[in-house]
Amino acid sequence: QVQLVESGGGSVQAGGSLRLSCAASVYTYLNICMGWFRQAPGKQREGVAVITRLGDTSYSDSVKGRFTISQEYAKNTLYLQMNSLKPEDTAMYYCAAHYSRLCAFGRLGDFRWWGQGTQVTVSS
Repeated sequence: QVQLVESGGGSVQAGGSLRLSCAASVYTYLNICMGWFRQAPGKQREGVAVITRLGDTSYSDSVKGRFTISQEYAKNTLYLQMNSLKPEDTAMYYCAAHYSRLCAFGRLGDFRWWGQGTQVTVSS
């Protein structure tokens, strides 16, 4: 069964760092695409970053240079290292996955499986 469980969220001051983890029982799929998404209250869910099975990554402009997506197959875990956090990064963060050939953070409809989310709050 495919299951995604996020952890690592919390409250931090602006400029701080957090590392999110996603335990993902999904790496049996050869063409897996993993992604991080976020949704703030009253706003649409948006893509943050994606990573392919082979490790190719893409980031939204708002987080590029500050966030790093990575994965460790041996531990069935996806990560999102978040540095230089800003108040506008405050949101519920979700990990998600699909196995289509195209892997892009802007294509939310492609993602088949979703975790329940972990809250990130950044205060000024």
